[in-house]
Amino acid sequence: MKAEPAKAPKLWYDRRKRKIIPFDNYSKVKGAANMRDTSLVFPLDGQGRILLGRKKRGMGYGKWNGFGGKMEIGESMRECALRELFEECGLFAEEKDLILVADLYFDQPSDGNWSHGGMVYVLKKFTGTIEASDEMEPRWFSLEDLPYEDMWEADKTWIPLILQNKQVRGTIAFAEDGSTVLDAVFREVHLDSRK
Repeated sequence: MKAEPAKAPKLWYDRRKRKIIPFDNYSKVKGAANMRDTSLVFPLDGQGRILLGRKKRGMGYGKWNGFGGKMEIGESMRECALRELFEECGLFAEEKDLILVADLYFDQPSDGNWSHGGMVYVLKKFTGTIEASDEMEPRWFSLEDLPYEDMWEADKTWIPLILQNKQVRGTIAFAEDGSTVLDAVFREVHLDSRK
């Protein structure tokens, strides 16, 4: 009787410690049990407009946001950003054209599975045809007329900063309803453009 091949261990990238750890040890890393890395991309067209997508399902349903999602195992943050951009709105770009503008941590203490860190990019060079996906309905907005009333509450605190070409690091703490912001702290920093 042949023995079954050993299953490859599940791995998790602990961004705080900048190392890969076995999933079995995931809950032993302080804060990692509630952490998942995400990317977010805001395409800009050079005509004073930003492309946003209205969420059609899941977390954030009905809200306008950039394009992004969870990083897959073996994927870099930039690869994640480009994959999510294509999947959600049909645009292609190159990693070198992603401009890192924010390193954020979204803290949702009442639902630790939602708490996560994220890298935010703006993108000024891209190709492809903008199309709706099963998750997002894309639309261009003037930079002076963003639909903040239909976005995450905290967006109005940090998106204006990145649209002024500032790089920020920050934490946004949400109330139990998952939408109300209890606290938002940001500081202007110089981010490592290689991330």
